[in-house]
Amino acid sequence: MSIGTDGIRRASRVASKYFVVWVLVASALALYSPGTFTPIAPYITPLLGVIMLGMGLTLEPADFRRLVERPRDVAIGAVAQWLVMPLAAWGLVAAFDLPDALAVGLILVGAAPGGTASNVMTYLGKGDVALSVAITTVTTLAAPVVMPAWVVFILGESLQVTFMEMFVTIVQIVLIPVVLGFAIRYVLDRRAPRVAEVGLDVFPAVSVAAIVAIVAAVVGLNVENILTAAALAFAAVVIHNAVGLGSGYGIGKLTSMSEDRARACAFEVGLQNSGLAVALATSFFSPEAALIPALFSVWHNVSGPALASYFSANPPADAASGAESATAD
Repeated sequence: MSIGTDGIRRASRVASKYFVVWVLVASALALYSPGTFTPIAPYITPLLGVIMLGMGLTLEPADFRRLVERPRDVAIGAVAQWLVMPLAAWGLVAAFDLPDALAVGLILVGAAPGGTASNVMTYLGKGDVALSVAITTVTTLAAPVVMPAWVVFILGESLQVTFMEMFVTIVQIVLIPVVLGFAIRYVLDRRAPRVAEVGLDVFPAVSVAAIVAIVAAVVGLNVENILTAAALAFAAVVIHNAVGLGSGYGIGKLTSMSEDRARACAFEVGLQNSGLAVALATSFFSPEAALIPALFSVWHNVSGPALASYFSANPPADAASGAESATAD
C-alpha cells in the first residue's frame, strides 16, 4: 500500500511542479489541432466543479476558526482582493479600449475570488499560509454575491445575463462543491484517515489535469482570436496580475502586517480563480470572453512561482514575531 501511495505522491508532485509546462504543451497542441480539444468545451463547468471539490477537500475546521481568531488581516486581504482587481480591470478596459468580449473576460477575472494557487505560492514564498487559506476561503464563499455584483455594476446595461443567473451558477459550481469537499474531508478524517490522505495526494494531479483541459479547450475555441488579439490581451493580463501582486503586498505593509502576512496578501490579491472566470465566460458570454481568463491562468502560474522564488531567497526577518502576534489578532 505504501509503495502505491508513494507512487501517487510522486506523480502528483510532478504534475503540480510542471503545471505550467503541461498548460503550454496543451495550448500549443490546441493551436495546432483545435478540433481535438474543442469537444471539451461543454465540460468546462463540470471540470471546474471537480477543481472546487478538490479545494474543499483541503479545508479543515481549523481553517474556519482562523476567520474568528485573526479577523483583521483576513478582512484586509479579502477587501483588498474584492476592490483592487475589479477596479484595475475596469481601468485597463478603458486604457486599452478592449473589444467587448475581451473586456468581459478581464472584468470576470478581476471579480473572481482567490484561487488555490495563492495558497501554494504563499507556502513556497515563506508567507503566512494560514492567513492565505483563510482569505481564499472567505473570498470563495462570498463569490456568489461579490462576483456578479461587480460584473453587473461595471458592465451594466450591456449584459444579457442577470445577477441572479450568475449567483445561482456560481453557487452550483463553486459553493456546493467546496462545501461537499469539506464535508467529505471531515468524515474521512474521522472514519478513514488513510483514505483522506490518499485523496489529498491524488486531487492535486486531478485539478492540474482539469485546468489543463479547460485552458486547452479555450485555446482551441479561440485560435483566430489568439492570432489577432493575443498581444493586447496578454499585455492586459500581465499588467493586471502585476497590479494585484504589487498592491496586495503594499496594502499589507501599509496596514502594518508582518512580512509573512504581507506576502500572503500579495498572492491572495494577485492570483485569481481564473478557472471560474473561464466557466462563466463560456456559460454566459462567448468563447472569446474566455480568452483573457485562460491567458491569466497561464501567466499567473509563471509570475506567482517567480515571485515566490524571490521571496523564498529572502526569508522574512519578522516571521517569528508575526507568528507570535497571530494569537493577538
